[in-house]
Amino acid sequence: MSSDVLLQIRDLQIEGRAGEDWLPIIKGVNLTLKRGEVLGLIGESGAGKSTLGLAAMGFARDGCRISGGEINFDGIDLRTASERAKRNLRGQRIAYVAQSAAASFNPAHKLIDQYCEVPVLGGMSRSKAADEAVTLYRKMQLPDPEDIGFRYPHQVSGGQLQRAMTAMAMACHPDLIIFDEPTTALDVTTQIEVLAAIRDIVRDFNTAAIYITHDLAVVAQMADRIKILLRGDEVEEADTRAMLAAPKAEYTKSLWAVRSFTRPEQPPAEGAPLVSVQGVTAGYGKAQILHDVSFDIHPGRTVAVVGESGSGKSTVARVITGLLPPREGQVVFDGQPLPPDYRARTRDQLRQCQMIYQMADTALNPKLPLRELIGRPAQMYLGLKGRALDARVRDLLALIELEPDQYIDRLPSELSGGQKQRIGIARALAAEPRLIICDEVTSALDQIVQEGILKLLDRLQREFGLAYMFITHDLSTVRAIADDVVVMQLGRVVEQGPKPEMFTPPHAPYTDLLLSSVPEMDPDWLTRLLAAR
Repeated sequence: MSSDVLLQIRDLQIEGRAGEDWLPIIKGVNLTLKRGEVLGLIGESGAGKSTLGLAAMGFARDGCRISGGEINFDGIDLRTASERAKRNLRGQRIAYVAQSAAASFNPAHKLIDQYCEVPVLGGMSRSKAADEAVTLYRKMQLPDPEDIGFRYPHQVSGGQLQRAMTAMAMACHPDLIIFDEPTTALDVTTQIEVLAAIRDIVRDFNTAAIYITHDLAVVAQMADRIKILLRGDEVEEADTRAMLAAPKAEYTKSLWAVRSFTRPEQPPAEGAPLVSVQGVTAGYGKAQILHDVSFDIHPGRTVAVVGESGSGKSTVARVITGLLPPREGQVVFDGQPLPPDYRARTRDQLRQCQMIYQMADTALNPKLPLRELIGRPAQMYLGLKGRALDARVRDLLALIELEPDQYIDRLPSELSGGQKQRIGIARALAAEPRLIICDEVTSALDQIVQEGILKLLDRLQREFGLAYMFITHDLSTVRAIADDVVVMQLGRVVEQGPKPEMFTPPHAPYTDLLLSSVPEMDPDWLTRLLAAR
């Protein structure tokens, strides 16, 4: 292997267990990565991107096995190396940034303790590791970098947690970092800073990287080369600029053309709103998060609440659902003020508002089959039992376009990311609500699956007259599905109105910043944007 080649994978084959059989997941893929080079891995859900990324560490998930091929890291054969040798490489010379930070951090330990663990094991003093953590927290644009490490994972936002994980992976200045959707949970303004920081560190330390993503505009800013995967097979690979300019394979061209769905424009809202958030001020402990927030959600319409990490989007959802009583103001539902605390609400008031969560991996109980996950709300709110409950669960599975006989007894671990999110939708529908709060429900999904979920939500809204509050940082999603838009910054509403008005100048300065921060399919876009700022 050439001295400038860090990682070489040849004819890699990985299988997954299916009952007593083993089925192919990765089917003879080749990969060569030089020092300091960034390779982008692209493909839809189930393509094998994360499986290939983990294999670069000599690792296979439970239920999977590396059944053939070679994995050579800097002269070390990872297929034949001992587990001890591989453990010594991981964290020190090979690092991994997972997609779901919330599921990857230990909730019982502070961020700084989890950051320092690997550097200290490698011989660094605790005080030096803590100092370097603050430096990287600052480089990752985390707020209050000197003190944020002393918080527990649940005390920071999802975007902040993802940045803390990226900093942790960089702690030992590894030779290779596998980035598995590292900016998925980030708003567009934060994403720019994190992408710039990742790019600078990769360049400064001559670190090689495998960058796994479903966002083509993001990979255009990061990767020197792009490899396309489809169901475990390699479709094509080329220099980034050449791939963007002229993809050869029909499948690659189809990826370039996704997100064609746009909901037809609705006339302006009329009549009384279903939900009215009126002058809400709220916070946690001494911290004030929301400041006099007001907006309406009308029946059959979708209100997109947009803003960067920490702007208060999810906090508003907690107030509406009664999980966080406001300090001032109120939430009115169908003309009646809701009790501030969910424990004081009637069962019918609780039924009327349901949530679909961002990370289906952490929102679905991994030990329960789908019949129980979907059936519990129908049993609790509607009193269904026995055959009636079974029929309702089957109807809901069919409604979300999953074959009931094939899926009703599966566990969440037996589903793809897109299928898990569909189960989250079915579980919300089981209560027969009038309002569904969608909290970043497409951000963790590839663009093809995203489009399918958005089409499904639109169809269900038209069939059942549902109102949606759609929390998102993805402005392309806003363009696709929203009727009305609320822009939040630092806990305040800075602008709101019908979607056509919100995307037509003039805008509030912060809205302008959001719109200008949406990545473009141009490898020079990030460089130009940073230079202009």
